[in-house]
Amino acid sequence: MSVNPFAPTLNKKWDPEAPEAAIKAAATLYHAYFTGLMLHLTLRKGAGVAGEWTFRLFRRQHLEKFKSSFGKLGLDDLPDAVAAAQYHYLSNSVGGVEVEFIPESDEKAWVHFCHPRWMFQGSALCGLPVEVSRGFLTGWYGHNGVSLNNPRLGFVCVSEDMTGQYGLAGYFREFEHDLAPHERLQFAPGEVCPPFDAAKAPKLDADAWPAARLVKANRNYAMDYIKTGLPELCALLGPAEARDIAGHAAALIGRQFYREMQALMGLPEQDDSPEAFARFMTRIMKAQDDKLTWEMKDGTLLLSLNGWRLMRGRENVPHAAFEAWIKLWEGCLAAHNRFLKMELIAREDYGDAATVLRVRKV
Repeated sequence: MSVNPFAPTLNKKWDPEAPEAAIKAAATLYHAYFTGLMLHLTLRKGAGVAGEWTFRLFRRQHLEKFKSSFGKLGLDDLPDAVAAAQYHYLSNSVGGVEVEFIPESDEKAWVHFCHPRWMFQGSALCGLPVEVSRGFLTGWYGHNGVSLNNPRLGFVCVSEDMTGQYGLAGYFREFEHDLAPHERLQFAPGEVCPPFDAAKAPKLDADAWPAARLVKANRNYAMDYIKTGLPELCALLGPAEARDIAGHAAALIGRQFYREMQALMGLPEQDDSPEAFARFMTRIMKAQDDKLTWEMKDGTLLLSLNGWRLMRGRENVPHAAFEAWIKLWEGCLAAHNRFLKMELIAREDYGDAATVLRVRKV
């Protein structure tokens, strides 16, 4: 049985024509892209670079999201260790992650991310090194005490995925002394996480989280990893190499997941026309809160995209991040009809009125 209280809504099979079906398809794509990018970066650059990237990604997300969400989740008046654990339970559950919260005292509270792990989708867990796990633990979990202005608050990890244990588990603890930077994240693999009691888990107001909001939150959860991850990869490797690696991963993920997205949206697989691809693009872009229009002109499909919701609010986004993202749709087109090719002929990030993609037979 799922430990995620939002699972019935998130796993629901939506009417393919409903907006929620396309939103679920978008969440599926970005979830796969995040996992695929972790794998491809590890393959191309090694475990150390992959770990550094996850550290940078999760530290930036932590600084942007952690404390600012406390009020919305009702955590402001809780003891710091309990509040930190509840934050991870609630925010990850809304994102579609199987996670448990186990309070032990005001000074100690556990979280356990269950298998199958959302972050290491499917068989990807077999290809990712422990450095990836250590990167996000250091980037996020090891910084909670700093963000809460509590120098005694740390995180003790007792189980990790890559080591063949029982998922990611550990506890936030308020120690009796101020922690040095290297003490904020500790490891104690001999300790065992207590059992989960759903009755003791916090609950969000169901009226404040209707089905439509949950589905969008699940989509945003997946998209935010790419929103943060692409600029951070450019900063780590330089734009050219980041575009190469992230773009290649995007092209593969588009090819691999296009049919699944089609099925979620009830689009006919047998129609490989340019017009059918335009209808797919229109729905998937709307599901991301982007606006796309299209026209056929002299046998050529022109797709015009206004805005780039993925990077909304993000400043100084490298052009290389946009160029890597476009490869998602090139990959989708390759699976749709391998005799159609996509060209980028205008782009908003260069100052054009819209981003225009030309699709034609070659």
